[in-house]
Amino acid sequence: MALTSALFTGLSGLDVNQARLQVVGNNIANVNTVAYKSSRALFKPQFYVTDAAATPASDKFGGTNPSQRGLGAVVSSIDKNFSPGPVEPTGRATDMALDGEGFFIVKGAEQRFTRDGSFSLNSNNELVSGSGDFVQGFGVDADNKIVEGRLGNIVIPLGTSTSAEATENVTLEGNLNADGAVAKGASILNSQQLTVVGGAAAPTGATLLTDLAAFDDSATPLIANGTAFTLSGKKSGRDLPDRTFTVGADGTTVADLTTFFQSGLGIDTTVPPDVTRPTPGATLETLGTDPATSARLVIAGNVGTENSLSMTGTAFSSAVGAPFVFTEGSNLAGFIGGAAGESIHTSFDMYDSLGTPLTVDVTVALESKADTGNTWRYFATSGNSTDDSTVVGTGTLTFDTAGKLATSAGGTINLPRAGTGAATPLAVNLDFKQLTSLTSQNSSLVMTAQDGSPIGSLDSFSVGAEGTITGSFTNGLSKVLGQVAVATFANTQGLQDLGGNLYSSSANSGVAVVAAPLALGGGAIRSGSLELSNVDLSEEFINLIIASTGFSASSRVITTSDELMSELMNVSR
Repeated sequence: MALTSALFTGLSGLDVNQARLQVVGNNIANVNTVAYKSSRALFKPQFYVTDAAATPASDKFGGTNPSQRGLGAVVSSIDKNFSPGPVEPTGRATDMALDGEGFFIVKGAEQRFTRDGSFSLNSNNELVSGSGDFVQGFGVDADNKIVEGRLGNIVIPLGTSTSAEATENVTLEGNLNADGAVAKGASILNSQQLTVVGGAAAPTGATLLTDLAAFDDSATPLIANGTAFTLSGKKSGRDLPDRTFTVGADGTTVADLTTFFQSGLGIDTTVPPDVTRPTPGATLETLGTDPATSARLVIAGNVGTENSLSMTGTAFSSAVGAPFVFTEGSNLAGFIGGAAGESIHTSFDMYDSLGTPLTVDVTVALESKADTGNTWRYFATSGNSTDDSTVVGTGTLTFDTAGKLATSAGGTINLPRAGTGAATPLAVNLDFKQLTSLTSQNSSLVMTAQDGSPIGSLDSFSVGAEGTITGSFTNGLSKVLGQVAVATFANTQGLQDLGGNLYSSSANSGVAVVAAPLALGGGAIRSGSLELSNVDLSEEFINLIIASTGFSASSRVITTSDELMSELMNVSR
């Protein structure tokens, strides 16, 4: 009987060591499998036969221990080693590795879990695993904010277009030199002396342009009916957008022309005058007794060096020539031309509701100084205005004695877009909160942010450590497209391996805790990388030797028992 038991004991040794060999062989076979987790086989004694029970000790007897014979071994468990494997960069945006605890969530016929992040995009731009399961994550709402708690397929629509977005907010930053001179002067441009044809009277605002003549050649009209003129002025040396003025057959007056000049040159006539600066705009000044039959066009600009105006001989001209000659001078109110004072100019692009790029020029001039702080005025113009005037807004910025912005007025500009198909007017808030007014060598002003965009297509994407998928569009815009979700378990060892690098929860794993990476114990996402197998080949080779030795030794037990049984059979011969 004992020899028969030894045979079965040896057989159990063969079984358990064979199981270990199988586990080791599987580990070695998957040494290069992405995110593979190695296993180990643990043994335990099968059961024992008690030949003699233990006896207690007494004052006359020392007691005996139990006498037991083991009947072999069985596999107690096959455990997974879920320690992270090394992370290898691949350069593919769809590849992801989990650095830490957790599993990617994928869904096919049922929800499953994996550490294998070798994902790709299918024909519908959905992120899928190598087995075709949909990678799960959180989507975004209309404002591109992540909606957590509701899992869904992750879609990365490469090549698809975005709708244009109108600019609503523009941020301007910089420093306005508090030590600069207050802007007191303005450009004053005077035309040559003018009269009506024949020289009988001085022209007025109601005079037809076709009745206008130079005082020194009163017999020749300066302007013919139907003539189209182009205004190409300059402001502080910058070319202003060309504007066209046509003399109509129904009678175009001098007043119409002066309105055109102040609109086309971007002169803000809403700025109140004071004793230090002339009234901005274009007017016709009658020279009174010098002589009584003459007048001149006078154009007065806004204050600040950056608002200085210039009109060369061809600044207002047609195909047949220029009717007026403008020179810097003074007006009858006693103001002498010459824009002066601390000022700074910047220009930036923004977008209407159709994504059309629009250029806006902003000039800021030091308007006044006081014991409570300095006040600056900004002037905003745009050649993309569909109105006659290029002026789109003005306002004041008041700084405290520490150089910080205390109050602002008129922070919204309105750019007309009538006849373009876009929403009109385009109202844009100018944010000056980051501006300071401190003493410096020069003033500085720059646009640092605006929230509009033209139409664009999704060109590339990246995945952050927290799983956020950010798309980059050809129009320079970046948007959040979604977030990869991660599942963690109270007992990772309790997961059921389904093969194919897929796991499912079991009765002993606990329920999946779904959250964003780096939350609730989840690891970080490493984009453009893959987790490698955590198989240690040197350890597996040692286990291979140990299992092989155990198998061989167990076979010797069977061989020896067989020989002894043969000897026993020979006793009867």
